[in-house]
Amino acid sequence: MKKKLIGLLFLVLASNYCGAQTLLPAASPNLAQAAMIKRGYGMFIHFGINTFNETEWSDGSLPVSSYNPTKLDPDQWVRTARYAGFRYVLLVTKHHDGFCLWDSKYTDYDVASSPVKNDVVKAVATACKKYGIQFAIYYSLWDRHEPSYKDKNPQKYIDYMLNQLTELFTNYGPIGELWLDGGWDRKPKDWGIDQVYKLVKKYNPGCAVSVNQTIVNEEGKRNYTLPANMTMDNKYFFQFFPSDFRLWDPKMITRFDKKQYLHQGKSYYLPFEHTICISKSWNWFEKKEELPVRDLDELEELFYWSTYNDNCLVVNVPPDQTGKIREYTANTIISLGKRLNLSLNKPLPKNGNFTSFNQPVTATSTWADKDNQFAGNALNDGKFETRWASADLMASIEMTLNPNEAFNKISIFEYQDTKNSKDGFSQVRIPRIQKYSIAIMKDGEWQTIYLSDEPMGDCKIIRFPALYKTNKLRFKVLQASAPPSIYELSVINMPLKNQ
Repeated sequence: MKKKLIGLLFLVLASNYCGAQTLLPAASPNLAQAAMIKRGYGMFIHFGINTFNETEWSDGSLPVSSYNPTKLDPDQWVRTARYAGFRYVLLVTKHHDGFCLWDSKYTDYDVASSPVKNDVVKAVATACKKYGIQFAIYYSLWDRHEPSYKDKNPQKYIDYMLNQLTELFTNYGPIGELWLDGGWDRKPKDWGIDQVYKLVKKYNPGCAVSVNQTIVNEEGKRNYTLPANMTMDNKYFFQFFPSDFRLWDPKMITRFDKKQYLHQGKSYYLPFEHTICISKSWNWFEKKEELPVRDLDELEELFYWSTYNDNCLVVNVPPDQTGKIREYTANTIISLGKRLNLSLNKPLPKNGNFTSFNQPVTATSTWADKDNQFAGNALNDGKFETRWASADLMASIEMTLNPNEAFNKISIFEYQDTKNSKDGFSQVRIPRIQKYSIAIMKDGEWQTIYLSDEPMGDCKIIRFPALYKTNKLRFKVLQASAPPSIYELSVINMPLKNQ
């Protein structure tokens, strides 16, 4: 089947691409999309002038002299990616501040003007070739340093971008993906995305291109729709055309994600690429303070969720101010790769069979809302934008299941309270559920199959040594610090060899 698909993709290539013509999106996967789906799993690397100034976004006025890594080691970044089982590395070459990680002849706001003049783009591209994984780049459309950005004629800045992108696509070998960001600061037509796309395909037809917040509700209007709502083909529209995939950082798609989107009356195929941070604090740039990373349970379930249905995932693993990925961070992402048994030569692993989606749910308590958006059935609808929320500290839900379908795994994503850190962007998350039980109906009585007196956290995976069958499952909160709330509770039959 895969060989047949590849053959069809080359037919699409032959019919859409000739000489220097642009390979546009189509109703079925084009060459760039097929390569992207095959990659599936990449490491995002945010590193730049923000790393040295304790901030996530800066305005282009930070002094170049503040960029000063003491032990810069891009080889270690990519080596970590290789050991962790990533298929590609997505490097932030320029963030919204305009600071460039390569020596660009079109600006002096770059590494060449800093105390440490190493061309980071070159070093990462070289390491990717060395370790046999693909190289991809992030480039911010929004540039808060470059003077031409404020010119009344948008083409002046478009030309600046085209010049910089030409440097990137001609000096650093093959680039598999271009991730564009910051498109909200101008009208879509003023970014010259068609020119950018044409330039990229000229140098590499197999490079996938997209802009953050790709899709909208209405054509020609900046009326956004969340990825979790993309459950119907040919209902939503391109905001930026042409694009090869959908982006909405940091939102998650529904398990029932659809792939067909409209532009000027025609339907085009678009997979989705997720972005998540390895940090629990959801910071993109590393800070001086050592911040905790996500638990392996959460990373594992997010991996399965994000790579399902021919979609992709990139996990941000940022270096610190020394220019190296911290050892405990590297250990976590490598441990995830070992847990998932990732290999460049094998397809990405998949989760088991979900038996719980959209099954009837009743709750003993529901947070009052006129739209009933916190009802019990929100916790198994396949969306992270919805959640069950209780009005009481002690509450339970009962889920009806097919008694003929077995399960041996349950995953639970808890909604948590958050507070912002000093940078105004990063977060501290506080679990609500402190003690809970899970029971199944057996022979007319509830039988407890799991009991915990530990805080649940972002995600809890419960694996059972045996298969269970039941017509009803109960999740009961026994102790909580605030009214409990759950995004998703999934009942899964996981093949034992994958556990």
